[in-house]
Amino acid sequence: MTLNARSILAASALALAVIGGASLSADAQQKAGAPGDVVAKVNGKTLTNADIQRAESEIGADLGSLPESQRRRALVEFLIENQVFADAAEEQKLGAGEGFDGRMQYYRRRALRDAYFEKNVKDQVSEAAAKTFYDDQVKGMKPDEEVQARHILVDTEEKAKELAEKVKSGGDFVALAKEHSKDPGSKDDGGMLGYFSRGQMVPAFEDAAFALKKGDISTPVKSQFGWHVIKLEDRRAKKLPTFDEVKERILSSMIYRKAQTVAGDLRAKAKVEYVDAEIKKQVEEQDKSADAQKKALEDQIKQQIEAQDAQAKAKGAVDGQKK
Repeated sequence: MTLNARSILAASALALAVIGGASLSADAQQKAGAPGDVVAKVNGKTLTNADIQRAESEIGADLGSLPESQRRRALVEFLIENQVFADAAEEQKLGAGEGFDGRMQYYRRRALRDAYFEKNVKDQVSEAAAKTFYDDQVKGMKPDEEVQARHILVDTEEKAKELAEKVKSGGDFVALAKEHSKDPGSKDDGGMLGYFSRGQMVPAFEDAAFALKKGDISTPVKSQFGWHVIKLEDRRAKKLPTFDEVKERILSSMIYRKAQTVAGDLRAKAKVEYVDAEIKKQVEEQDKSADAQKKALEDQIKQQIEAQDAQAKAKGAVDGQKK
């Protein structure tokens, strides 16, 4: 990945925050004497909480799961380094010229885009709407069943039969798994695979595991990995996720769909002209393909309607003859 000024400054700010340890919380900073919403000053220029919010939207993803106090510190350091770089650029009179003016036009378009997006997309999707969507989805859902199982993986059916007989005769499944299993991921834990639902294991293994009762030992089961002896430890209904667990995903999905609709409406009203010959060709080919798919779908629907009409007429004629 190519490093740019933003990523370098973000990395620098993150390093300062981690090295500095936990900083003061927002409340503590206010009590420490920060006037209003000013969080720092650089060469007399103020940095505010609003600037922190803008920095969060720009580099928040680069900070990962940094604790909140260190996250705030990292954002402030990012703003400080931004400002010292900007001051140095001013001293070198880099704030003018064709290159700079073009960059400012680009950033202005981005700022306008962000402002419109906030007002007409993000602010139009509420948590209440997300909760309504969640309630509608879970209302008709039944919890999936999941099982907890152990297994011993060996190379041959004969070895699997031998181990299955030992277990059924009172042998310790955990000890046998630790001694004989070829599965490095579960061997040291006595073959424990934990809980899993349908669709998570290979079909042959899954079918055998879900067919068992609690405490049962399977006959040898073959998969692409070898031969398995399975012990079912438990089965239970898998709880549906709570709203809080999926809220952010639902909101993100709803915002994405809203953005697609808004973008489609705006593009439909706009006059877009592709000047680059290669890009123009790609767009034209894509449009032709989309038109062909649309026509094929329309023809299919038309044929279905005509077939239904023909069946209705034939049925009507037969009913008329019966009368």
